[in-house]
Amino acid sequence: MTATNIGRFDPITLEVLWTRLISVVDEAAAALVRTSFSTVVRESHDFSCVITDADGRSLVQATDSIPSFIGTLPATIQHFLKEIPASELEPGDIIATNDIWQGTGHLPDISVGMPIFFEGRLVGFAGSTAHAPDIGGKIRSPEPREVFEEGFQIPIMKIVNAGKPDETFLRLLRKNVRVPDQVVGDLWAQVTALELMEDRVQTLMREYKLATLADLAAEIRERSERAMRAAIRDLPDGVYKSALKTDGLGVPLDLKVTLTIAGDEVHADFTGSSPQVDRAINCAMCYTYAMTAYAVKCAAAPNLPNNDGATAPIKVSAPAGSIVNPVFPASGGSRALTGHFVPTLIYGALAQVVPERVSAGTGSPLWCINQTGVRPDGRSYVSLFFFNGGMGGTVSKDGESCLSWPSNISSTPTEVIEQLAPMRIHYRRMRPGSAGQGKYRGGLGQDILIENLAQGTSAVSFLAERTKSPAPGVAGGRDGATGELRINGEPVDPKRQHTLKTGDMILLSTPGGGGYGKPEERDSALAEQDRVRGMV
Repeated sequence: MTATNIGRFDPITLEVLWTRLISVVDEAAAALVRTSFSTVVRESHDFSCVITDADGRSLVQATDSIPSFIGTLPATIQHFLKEIPASELEPGDIIATNDIWQGTGHLPDISVGMPIFFEGRLVGFAGSTAHAPDIGGKIRSPEPREVFEEGFQIPIMKIVNAGKPDETFLRLLRKNVRVPDQVVGDLWAQVTALELMEDRVQTLMREYKLATLADLAAEIRERSERAMRAAIRDLPDGVYKSALKTDGLGVPLDLKVTLTIAGDEVHADFTGSSPQVDRAINCAMCYTYAMTAYAVKCAAAPNLPNNDGATAPIKVSAPAGSIVNPVFPASGGSRALTGHFVPTLIYGALAQVVPERVSAGTGSPLWCINQTGVRPDGRSYVSLFFFNGGMGGTVSKDGESCLSWPSNISSTPTEVIEQLAPMRIHYRRMRPGSAGQGKYRGGLGQDILIENLAQGTSAVSFLAERTKSPAPGVAGGRDGATGELRINGEPVDPKRQHTLKTGDMILLSTPGGGGYGKPEERDSALAEQDRVRGMV
């Protein structure tokens, strides 16, 4: 990196412009939530909003955005430019895709981008990714064997051309999903966010007489990169290895990384990880990279702004055809069941040299339930609700209970579930004893007992992990409790789709987080508090 142009803006002006950009993407995120149709966006906040420069390099991301999209969405906009050159873009164009390898790793995430023009010149892009409530195909589960089974694929294409929607595309999309009003409604909510970002950026440029965003983008990116490289230099040089096992498919899957810290750069090599499988738990490289970069940034410079400068010193490689770098036509709809282990794997390497900067293992990947069926009036429905386990303890505090990490998706409120789906929640409570013990214990998982009220039969599938492999403790801390999934009291395979009848009962018991430090070093007052609160 060269820093010869650092200082284009005085510090006060730069701070004002940077704060304005944050407010723009945060306002767009709020608009997306307010105008969305599905609980996935409105309640669980599974989305992202970003602004990039004219080359697709990220400047700023909304505060509430999903962490993985820091790495995936700018790369998607760069793919847009490769497919549709800047010379073929017009004001009012909107480009979209849900391609596994060019997007986020699975089809439900629809990524859209809108070129921002100012005085006739392309100056940047407004971008958004949002998890659609349905994308057709087999109900979301680990079962599909290849991407063709997983739903409607959107190649990189203009879905709005110079302000005119592609009605053929919209008709095809509506025909191929179970809840077309929600899916298309969320897509237009994303468009609303894009248009808001476009308007606010143009206003900013007029106010500050900026002919282009190039200088501002370079200033932000270069400062972030300098800070990130300085933070990496503070980490001890060396080669650090880490390995873990996931529940897998009948037999565990191996995830391995060799993390090399050399000067001001980090390289993560996933050689030795299991080969890709003929189930939908493969994790595309775009997602592997994003989760790796996120973990390194959390440990090295957690407060650094999220943009391409912060991720520039982080390199990732993995053998083609591996579980963390699958090749076409691999399925990946449940890629979180692999990808959410990547930050824990990276932390396992960093714990060898900077244990004070990492947390113990988390009771994630996040859990969710997917149900689909037909209403009495003949309309299809699909429900997708999230439930979280416990976070790992850290060097200074207990892990949070029932909180998602490395994603920041919110658990769906009980009232929303009962209002929108044929389900009754009999109880939803902390899971005593699920936290890994330590000087600082892990967070607790939760127990949720759900009664199926759907008339006739309905299909249900789950995303659930750590039913065999617990969240590991760190620095002498104990492992968290594994999760459990039962239907009518009997353990079931969370990787398979199941058929429910009216009155069937589902019990989800999410995993607890690992403990940090030796349990005998725990403060006696904290231990007594846990006992009084019924946490142990």
